[in-house]
Amino acid sequence: MIKNLLVLFSLFFAQIVIGQSASVLGTVTENGAPVPFANIILKGTAMGTASDENGFYKIDDLAPGKYVLLASVIGFEPYRQSFLIGKADDLTLNIELLPSAEALDETVVTGTLKAVNRMESPVPVEVYSPTFLKQNPTPSVFEALQNVNGVRPQINCNVCNTGDIHINGLEGPYTLVLIDGMPIVSGLGTVYGLSGIPNSLIDQIEIVKGPASTLYGSEAVGGLINIITKHAPEAPNFFAESFGTGWGEFNLDIGAKFSLGEKADVLTGVNYFKYDNPIDNNGDNFTDLTLQDRISVFQKWNFKRDASRIFSVAGRFFYEDRWGGEMQWTPAFRGGDEIYGESIYTRRWEVIGKYQLPFKEKMMLSVSYNDHHQNSVYGDVPYLADQRIGFGQLTWDKTIGKHDLLFGSALRYNYYDDDTPATANLRGNEADEVLIPSLFVQDEYKFSDKHSLLGGLRYDYDSRHGNIFTPRAAYRWRISDNDIFRVNFGTGFRVVNLFTEDHAALTGSREVVIAEELNPERSVNVNLNYLKKIYADDGTFVGIDASAFYTQFSNQILPDYDTNANQIIYDNLDGKSVSQGISANLDLVFPNGLKFLVGATFQDVRQTENGISQRQILTESFTGTWNVSYTFRNLDLTVDYTGNLYGPMRLPLLGELDPRSEFSPTWSIQNIQFTYKGIENFEFYTGIKNLLNWTPNRGNPFIIARANDPFDQNVQFDNQGNVVATDDNPFALTFDPSYVYGPNQGIRGFFGLRYTVF
Repeated sequence: MIKNLLVLFSLFFAQIVIGQSASVLGTVTENGAPVPFANIILKGTAMGTASDENGFYKIDDLAPGKYVLLASVIGFEPYRQSFLIGKADDLTLNIELLPSAEALDETVVTGTLKAVNRMESPVPVEVYSPTFLKQNPTPSVFEALQNVNGVRPQINCNVCNTGDIHINGLEGPYTLVLIDGMPIVSGLGTVYGLSGIPNSLIDQIEIVKGPASTLYGSEAVGGLINIITKHAPEAPNFFAESFGTGWGEFNLDIGAKFSLGEKADVLTGVNYFKYDNPIDNNGDNFTDLTLQDRISVFQKWNFKRDASRIFSVAGRFFYEDRWGGEMQWTPAFRGGDEIYGESIYTRRWEVIGKYQLPFKEKMMLSVSYNDHHQNSVYGDVPYLADQRIGFGQLTWDKTIGKHDLLFGSALRYNYYDDDTPATANLRGNEADEVLIPSLFVQDEYKFSDKHSLLGGLRYDYDSRHGNIFTPRAAYRWRISDNDIFRVNFGTGFRVVNLFTEDHAALTGSREVVIAEELNPERSVNVNLNYLKKIYADDGTFVGIDASAFYTQFSNQILPDYDTNANQIIYDNLDGKSVSQGISANLDLVFPNGLKFLVGATFQDVRQTENGISQRQILTESFTGTWNVSYTFRNLDLTVDYTGNLYGPMRLPLLGELDPRSEFSPTWSIQNIQFTYKGIENFEFYTGIKNLLNWTPNRGNPFIIARANDPFDQNVQFDNQGNVVATDDNPFALTFDPSYVYGPNQGIRGFFGLRYTVF
């Protein structure tokens, strides 16, 4: 009897408790449209659900108290809302989501010079958001690109650590870097143009692999990288980020926006980076990492006009003092032959402007100008250079029926002067100065919703090389809403600009030899691309982006390190050069917060001359990249594991006796980061870079040849100028720091914080 009474009492008490519970319910929408399969949880509990096909959700059995609701779905910004539940009071909480900067249907402009949905673009464009940059914080965009599949920042100098960007195995001069669509970064300033842009001001990075000369002219032969800065009204009101590493590096980014009256919004950013802690872990008495003191100031003005027409002006000033060399070097030894050092002073300024003409037609005037001055010494060899690039372009975007037309005219001014053989002739030093006018037209014809064909033609006139035509064609087949197949054919050209700060030609004792008058390079490219998106009912997303590419060059200008160990011979290739391969990215996102972005590229880049074929120097046969991220929502903690893997590269040796490896090993740089976002407006992050502590001196007797005799004072030569092996120099070497394929910086910890006010 007592047992039965206890059961009845328990049931009665349970009914009272249940009667006091409540629910939270509502709809998940974007601009009023339902968002299905959104993942919704209550922070710190095991309670959660997903919205149905109509965007409706409901979480039952909530005891009275305070809760934090978290909602997430692919393509939208995370949603967070606190609420109170009373006794037996249901709460209606509707959720309005905002599209994310990582939305799957990104708007891209780089492939066709007009804003289009990425799925609709006939030209494959890869898009990387600020979130991607945050997964592995770096002091420059140059270093951040190390985790982009098929793109590799190549360090060209063991001592000064400057470099360029390789796309699909092609050398840096074939990559054009744009800021807001303007080609202000090229030639001498590639690595510097990618430094000093605060990550907080970057809206997205767009990458096109393959020739884009039809729209962008010379230097867009291998591909291009377009860094798009934020539109001032959409930027945070204030942003600050600072981080430091165990090696003593310090980086500071500050950004802010403000309005001037009702007609102008101004976006300002400052980047400062300093590293002044000489380290020599490999024991060669040379700095493993170049010391740097750098500041960059960026400002962008957006003016409000009738009919939302565009008018923006941006400018940037950049200054850097960097040096590397023997550990005892000081500025007092600059330019002398007692203690070896490479010291580079760089001053650069840029301006960009866009103005939409006040006509009914869509006509845009774009201008840019940059001035780059460099004062460098490499040991006792001076390198003084000035480069100025001016660019103006007028485009007319016109739609007629099924034809989406683009007409354009451009004028480019190039000025380059230095104290090397690049600007020397029979009359002595003479600056390279040229005006290149251009005309181009593009037509995208849509046969139907599923099929479109793009054709384009560009005409350039270069007084040194005459008329230059570069056609292109692209076909897009929309197999379904989530399946796109593209075929692209394009041509490219690059006018002669021998020294884009080729450090191998400036350091060491190699003599620079220009074999003959150099002709413009030409290229032909074919690219097949397949893009697929898969949405599972549980909210899982799978994205596949795969490409096959083939590029053939003629008249390619190559540095020959092999014919004579004491020379670098520049000549047009009398044969062909081919870059071919396959590349794929896999994007995988689970509702529980686990994300994968994995990429791999297999490539064969080689030159054939006189029937002999060999792999291009400093070019990997395969590469892999990964970004793995998981968020512990109840802890407000995100873990990011990033890395890359590079296959063997052929390396520049100094002769048959050189004991260093002819090919690099397969090597990898891996990083881990922990980010805490539990305090409003703040993010704290910490982690470890180069987890494997990999450096290129592994397995090699040395990296820098003759580091103990950088001025070759004890090197003996025969009558033909060849190095003679001696007891002091048994391998018959000269000082040479060009044997470089990866960073010398080993494992290190880092810590940083971000503060953002919207």
